[in-house]
Amino acid sequence: MRKVLIVGAGQSGLQLALTLQAADYDVTLVAPRTPEELRGGRVMSTQSMYYRALAVERRHGLALWDDRAPHITGLRVSVAGPDGDRAIDWQAPLAGPALAVDQRVKMAAWLELFVERGGAVDHRAVNPSELDDLAYGHDLVVVAAGKGELGGLFDHHQRRSPYAQPQRALSVAYVRGARTDGPDAAAARFNALAGRGEIISYPGYTCSGECEILLLEGVPGGPLDVFGDRPDPRTQWQRTLDVLREHAPWEHERFADAQLTDDGGTLAGELTPAVREPVGQLPSGRLVLGMGDAVVINDPVTGQGANVACHAAQTYLESILARGDEPFDFGWMQRTFDQHWEFAQHVTNWTNAALQPPPPHVLEIFGAGMSYPAVGERFADGFANPEDLTSWFLDEEAAKSYLKECAQAAQ
Repeated sequence: MRKVLIVGAGQSGLQLALTLQAADYDVTLVAPRTPEELRGGRVMSTQSMYYRALAVERRHGLALWDDRAPHITGLRVSVAGPDGDRAIDWQAPLAGPALAVDQRVKMAAWLELFVERGGAVDHRAVNPSELDDLAYGHDLVVVAAGKGELGGLFDHHQRRSPYAQPQRALSVAYVRGARTDGPDAAAARFNALAGRGEIISYPGYTCSGECEILLLEGVPGGPLDVFGDRPDPRTQWQRTLDVLREHAPWEHERFADAQLTDDGGTLAGELTPAVREPVGQLPSGRLVLGMGDAVVINDPVTGQGANVACHAAQTYLESILARGDEPFDFGWMQRTFDQHWEFAQHVTNWTNAALQPPPPHVLEIFGAGMSYPAVGERFADGFANPEDLTSWFLDEEAAKSYLKECAQAAQ
């Protein structure tokens, strides 16, 4: 029985641990927090998972919230005009429902499931030297934790990492009591505010049940960047309402009477998008394979973090199983990541582009969504299929050709 050590208990780390365990591998997981600590802590992220990623979880028996979490069935896109109202506004259905489950709920339950099935968990944070000691006797070490000293094990891939600092100031709130009547009640909502950032929300599921997850993406130094002092949750929520009132009054109407789901229902911070080399080296010279946020981290503006992590875990699983008894050497590690990158590159390219002011052809696409339902439906499906999205949305000529086709079909 081959022994695998996995450091990190997020989407990719836990998914890989559970699926390798199901394949009779001897898996040890290093996780900094217990299930009780996760459930009692602050929210860790936003996350929306689309039908391709959800199908992977269902295949492995890990989709534990299908009958509890509200189904996200559409996408509403709004672009604010110069007068502050919505110059562009349309809604499109998703090809399959999406789900957003609070990671405090999901990771705590997956941790408990891993232990129930006989998995060993070491609850602590480790540095490279400590990881070196733990790695002894394991056939493979996978690092799926990008924070702290372990992130330094993996060199930046300069060409794939165009940003040297955060491109958005992030603020998250989980609330209940938002107004959810109307045709967009089950939709994810994306509001683009020129020069200021984005306001994104969607139905979710948290420790106490159904909720609404609200993400503010503020251009640094702009009017949405007002959480740098890391306020307490209630202060953060009040500031969020103030921002909505001034910059997206149509969203303020929905959230004016909402309240935080719990005392840990907010998060504020920033991150620098980056891609790192997938193979790191411990002090002893032993090689480790990076996965998830350890090697690919994108801004949450496109809602792809959990989907990319799910894809990574599935790709790594298949590569490990196919390796049999052969050594997990440098070449195998690089090839395994490269297989994942064939998918992840589309998300990274799309997300990095979304952090820049939209070029004219993108505004033309958003405008066309009001006239041609096929445009909105194809854009909405890009959240599940970013490979298709980048084939036309990021390419001016391809976009214009597609819009011309839609206009001709509508005649």
